[in-house]
Amino acid sequence: MPTKPTPKKKANSRSSRLGLRATGEQERVLRRAADASHKSLTDFILDSACQAAEKTLLDQRLFMVSDSQSRALLDLLERPARSNSGLRNLFSKASPWEKP
Repeated sequence: MPTKPTPKKKANSRSSRLGLRATGEQERVLRRAADASHKSLTDFILDSACQAAEKTLLDQRLFMVSDSQSRALLDLLERPARSNSGLRNLFSKASPWEKP
């Protein structure tokens, strides 16, 4: 007697559980944002966290270059520093957020 095939899980079905604790204020803000986005609290938190995670991972990319590109970059990095009057002028001024 042939066995019944088991149904496959959907690719986007949730099988893992994450737990987190938040302050009351954090929960209120998250719930308001979820409501404004017309999403459940879970969907809003997961979407936001995944966007932040993807951005973090993209900022950590590995760049593959050819030997000639690598050599050209290393040559630039090994050159002695040149005087740059624009940078010297910029760094001689106080930052706008610093008190004079």
